[in-house]
Amino acid sequence: MGIYSIIFIAIGLAMDSFAVCISQSVCRTKFVVSRALKIAVVFGLFQGAMPLIGYGLGMSFAHWIKNFDHWFAFIILGVIGLKMIYESLRPNNDECPCSESIENSDLISWKIVVLMAIATSIDALATGLIFVPYPQTIISAVLIVAFVCLLFTLVGMYIGTYFGKKIRFDMTLVGGIILISIGTKILIEHTM
Repeated sequence: MGIYSIIFIAIGLAMDSFAVCISQSVCRTKFVVSRALKIAVVFGLFQGAMPLIGYGLGMSFAHWIKNFDHWFAFIILGVIGLKMIYESLRPNNDECPCSESIENSDLISWKIVVLMAIATSIDALATGLIFVPYPQTIISAVLIVAFVCLLFTLVGMYIGTYFGKKIRFDMTLVGGIILISIGTKILIEHTM
């Protein structure tokens, strides 16, 4: 698996975190770099750890996966992508619970941050299985996935803080399309 495929997979996986950080930052009136960096590190760590865990679990049946790796990649990325597209198209009537205490507080609820980081990185756990046939790329994949998520989380919080109330574009839809495209590319490359 090439570096560009890994980067695009990382971007697709980071879209959930990106969308969550935009929506959670809409209530903020200022972007606090230290606060945002702490949150981004947590999201990046979980997003990077999940493919490693999935890869480790998949190694127990690696000999079997190698015969069907392209199909696994296609199905896993396709299902995750379709789930993201479905979630982005589902009606969502949640209003931002902005209040004076949220807008001006620099406090971080680590319990909520960790829960959101886990929820947005569960898809990356399954994605770890597609790296089983490529053991030479797992470390670089984990680092790339973690870094891309960290970067997208920071950017998402910044955008949410300053522009979130003005833009209404769901990045989860884009992430889903990217993951389906990469899964299809891997399948086509291996079957041709």
